[in-house]
Amino acid sequence: MVSKAVINSILVLRIVTLAASIATIVLLVTNIAKFDDGTKMKFQDIISYRYVLAVAAIGGAYCIVQLPFSIYYAVQQKRLLRNGFLPEFDFYGDKITSWLLATGIGAGFAVSIEFKRFFDQIFDLSGVSKHDPTRSTNNKFYVRGIIASSVLSVAFISMVLVSVISSLNRNKNKSIFG
Repeated sequence: MVSKAVINSILVLRIVTLAASIATIVLLVTNIAKFDDGTKMKFQDIISYRYVLAVAAIGGAYCIVQLPFSIYYAVQQKRLLRNGFLPEFDFYGDKITSWLLATGIGAGFAVSIEFKRFFDQIFDLSGVSKHDPTRSTNNKFYVRGIIASSVLSVAFISMVLVSVISSLNRNKNKSIFG
């Protein structure tokens, strides 16, 4: 039997993952840079940001699917479906979701840091001041991408912890020899 503290921690970690996924989505969707000449740059203009958004949406959707089962498990101290399906689903679903979140973080950080560095070098070589409005707007756009990736890393860490706990719960009744 799994302790109440473990069951409650799984529930809390799933809620943290859901909240961080939603926050990542909000940060990305609202990431719009408006330049002085009237042009706009949106997160959709960068394919990696679209991937980060998709991964955050998948992570959030997975948590939404898991939340009712986790709430029932926390309240009733027993699984809603008792045929062994849920521990298996938790085990594999948590692993896949955590790895997806990890790839989203990597893509988000990579594109944000590389593009920010690239444009900073171009601005420096062109002699553009660090206080130029175009440069400042460009930097803010990529910094917001870095922040969104950082928030997604909170979802990843929470999901990894849930994944470890689900692994332990799955293997609790199984011994090494059979």
